[in-house]
Amino acid sequence: MTFEPKILAFTCNWCAYAAADLAGTARMQYPTNIRVVRVMCSGMVHPNLVMEAFQHGADGVLVMGCHPGECHYQDGNVKARARMIVVDQMIESLGLAPERFRLFWCSSAEADRFVSAVSEMTDRVRRLGPSPYHQGVGLSGETKEDLECASR
Repeated sequence: MTFEPKILAFTCNWCAYAAADLAGTARMQYPTNIRVVRVMCSGMVHPNLVMEAFQHGADGVLVMGCHPGECHYQDGNVKARARMIVVDQMIESLGLAPERFRLFWCSSAEADRFVSAVSEMTDRVRRLGPSPYHQGVGLSGETKEDLECASR
């Protein structure tokens, strides 16, 4: 049986979610193991939310927003970039493979970029195998505490 990763994609309502919708409308094929969560702006995705996704079973997480300079809320994607730097640091400190997380930009008209990004992420995470952080399986007590702190 082949491992099929669970990937959560937090998508900006105005760009990335619209690109996902366009991909579906255009009947473009992309992996079915992506779960899309629409947020009003990628800048609203708090680092703790990303860490909770890993803690609760995600093998990979994408945060997808508007291209820099094209944010519906002016600077939401700049805020997202700053927040996701924190996520990168948290992932590194917990020993989780950095390839399990990605920040990605696409416009509402770029369904092909959306499909490419989720397909690439699925392939990458599939090669890594299941996340060691599913419900804390295999974690030391200290790492479990770190994850719980990161989720607050």
